[in-house]
Amino acid sequence: MASIVITGCSSGIGQALAFELLQRGRQVVATARNVAALDALKTAGARCYALDVTSADSLAALKQSLAEDGVVIEMLVNNAGYGAMGPLLEMTDEQLKHQFDANVFALLAVTRALVPQMITQGGGRVVNVGSVSGILTTPFSGAYCATKAAVHSLSDALRIELKPFAIDVLVIQPGAIQSSFGATASAGVAQRQDQLGIYAPVADAIAARANASQQDATPTEDFARQMADVILAKKPIAFTRIGHGSTLLPLIQRLLPVAIRDHILAKRFALDKPF
Repeated sequence: MASIVITGCSSGIGQALAFELLQRGRQVVATARNVAALDALKTAGARCYALDVTSADSLAALKQSLAEDGVVIEMLVNNAGYGAMGPLLEMTDEQLKHQFDANVFALLAVTRALVPQMITQGGGRVVNVGSVSGILTTPFSGAYCATKAAVHSLSDALRIELKPFAIDVLVIQPGAIQSSFGATASAGVAQRQDQLGIYAPVADAIAARANASQQDATPTEDFARQMADVILAKKPIAFTRIGHGSTLLPLIQRLLPVAIRDHILAKRFALDKPF
């Protein structure tokens, strides 16, 4: 049976999607940096492999293991990623580089490594997890929003470039989804709080942005069921938005004048007056 390869399955969307697909009788290849975090998925029937998407050596090892194990890939779900929160002026080169490495360059690296097999076998499907944050940019998440906008743009190019090889490229744009995303982002903000300079007076607003994705969030299992319906559909849809806020935020970006939009966001994140 052909397999669906998913990156970032240790928790959140990746893990929930893997369980949902297994329940639907699909063969799942689950990957994560810490393979021990995949034990529950392994018990449920998934093939599990270690993969640090930012490591060329780790990716090469995965590709070799999949070949040795005779895994035939029908679909790749590029889900792994994270959000670095903070004012752009005070983020370090290292922090910015890691954000783009994890969310953009790694996605392309995994795609370049695994899609050639799909081409050889005559077709397949690539699913990239973007975000509505790639449509409406918000303060203190500029780097993360930029990476998701890049995922959307790169997916546009891939969709057209891979069409001659019968490979569909889909983008899922989640809204607020219950996951460890907020906790991870908040931990990063807390670690860097002492490094804040001119933005120290709005430290609480920065922390609030890190947790914004968990406010009135869609349960992960509900999201995974909807996402599974989309990615398994016979007729693929290029872009699909799922979850709380996934419709409203793009509407704000499209319909509101820039000045009004900026005012709303500035007030929301304590940037509407000098400090």
